[in-house]
Amino acid sequence: MKFTHRLHKITNWEYWSTFTIYLPLLPVWLYCAYKARTLLFFHGANPSIKYGGMAMESKKEIYDLIPESWIPKTVFASSETSFQEILSELKSQTINFPIIVKPNIGLKGLGVAELKDSDELENYQNHNDCDFLIQEKIKYQNEVGIFYHRFPDEKTGKITGMVKKEFLSVTGNGKKTLRELVMENPRSAFQIKAIEQKMGSEMNKIVPENEEIILIPFGSHTRGAKFVDISSEVTENLAQKIDEICTKVSGFYFGRLDVMFENLELLKNGENFKIIEINGAKSEPTHMYDPKHSLFFAWKEIAKHWKIMAEISRKNHESGFPYLNLKEGFLALRNNLAIEKKLRQSTLLD
Repeated sequence: MKFTHRLHKITNWEYWSTFTIYLPLLPVWLYCAYKARTLLFFHGANPSIKYGGMAMESKKEIYDLIPESWIPKTVFASSETSFQEILSELKSQTINFPIIVKPNIGLKGLGVAELKDSDELENYQNHNDCDFLIQEKIKYQNEVGIFYHRFPDEKTGKITGMVKKEFLSVTGNGKKTLRELVMENPRSAFQIKAIEQKMGSEMNKIVPENEEIILIPFGSHTRGAKFVDISSEVTENLAQKIDEICTKVSGFYFGRLDVMFENLELLKNGENFKIIEINGAKSEPTHMYDPKHSLFFAWKEIAKHWKIMAEISRKNHESGFPYLNLKEGFLALRNNLAIEKKLRQSTLLD
């Protein structure tokens, strides 16, 4: 890695490790724990989701909670499912290639891939010993993350942030190779190994002038997407539509919806979008990762959302939802870290 890239990583907090960003906020977590009367207050944030959505949650179980009309067609493939059974299920669900695959228990976009044919799907299955989901590829090209919460004793909820996700890409100038273009920008240079794995010999070809190449077509910050805070674009129509959907998701009160949409104007009107994922208690207010925001802004947003989560958890507990045993909770968190480590090592990129 070039010295300038290393310097960029040091001087731009969005590239810092999760531990580095969150450690100074430990007193805030302890304060929230005191208010909620449990150190693991995340558990009560979403009673219908395993561990509130902080660890080891099944994406399939979450999809099962969402009205079908708002999500992609989805097929569950266990580690025991044969390849022929998978193909048969895809046919019965009329899910055609290209498809999107993702681990059933996963995070940060790790293990998510776009597959073009059955050979790539079989290869994905052979290299992954975990349960995974297969989904139709949504026709929309744009993605946002919408953070939502609702207090259990209130009928309506609120959107507290919206982020536009710009997929990692480069634009050719007719002179430089793809590799040179990638290495010019620290954001793409940090993803060089993944890009080389995907692009292969294309890395050494000159990219024609004004030709845009999407390097990684997923809206994950850990995979190079740029996050742009567009919270100011949230309209009453959009807020009402998101609230309408979320109130139909039993036991869901706090988290982020990842949404694919046709264009911003239709989205603001609450139209032409699909929910590709709902994340629970571990959700970050990802609009904080907009490069224009300071680390102090991020800390303020994290603290605000933790306090909301603790209040929701407290109210659900008062209504009869039991708090999580500390031993079980810390074991789940440890197992989740192990899965993340494994996914980082074995992720197959499209």
